Amino acid sequence: MTSFRDLHQPGNPFILANAWDIGSAKMLVAMGAQAIGTSSAAHGFTLGVPDANVPRDQALAHAQDLVAAVNVPVSGDFENGYGDDPDICAETVRLSAEAGLAGICIEDTALPGSDPYDVALASERMRAAASAAKALGKDFFLVGRTDVLLLETEPLDRAIARLQAFEAAGVDGLYAPGVKSLEDLKAIVDATSLPVNALAIAPFQSVPLSALAKTGIARVSLGSALARATQRTLHDAAKAMLEDGDFSLLAHGISGDTVDKMLS
Repeated sequence: MTSFRDLHQPGNPFILANAWDIGSAKMLVAMGAQAIGTSSAAHGFTLGVPDANVPRDQALAHAQDLVAAVNVPVSGDFENGYGDDPDICAETVRLSAEAGLAGICIEDTALPGSDPYDVALASERMRAAASAAKALGKDFFLVGRTDVLLLETEPLDRAIARLQAFEAAGVDGLYAPGVKSLEDLKAIVDATSLPVNALAIAPFQSVPLSALAKTGIARVSLGSALARATQRTLHDAAKAMLEDGDFSLLAHGISGDTVDKMLS
């Protein structure tokens, strides 16, 4: 099996397929996914709670279930490391490695709010997490994420400055969801020397992987997009049934035999 780190090839991106339960993880791997990611929002959907409301212990247990279910690397979407203090981020890294994860992503938003940490604290948090990762005695791929573009709190140049600070802090990969164009994505790649992750949300849902590859990125993650596509099917079919007595959308479902084969 190719290591999680070795999957990150700038200009030849792989798809980090974000799953939300054991079944979705196994189906994605059966269809060719090279690595699985958790999704904090998608996991929250399964528990009936909004994003950023799942405690660390529960997120780790969920991730460990996925690790046990598939034979490919699993990476954790672990929000802000589950605490403001840098030592908490370091502890989250250690616990993630114990759970069998190949890596995690830590972001720079002071959850459950929507304000970014100041650059100094954000960098200190990444430095503590990176130091913990390097002390593990095993390979562990840490991604530093800034959400300032997604939250529209800072322009592209300041988002890039944050990513450069995270690189200097010792992370292994970089991620800035909310990029508005291929040109901006390439600007991030050109301004840093680490593998860069792109998120498959607008405007990139309509961009083929080959075009994303030309920017030099190394990875495309789905976040909660695939889970939300599944939720769309549930929403539309239930709306038709419960409001109009219309069951026709159920005809679009995949056969149980097909699913069973992928799960076995």
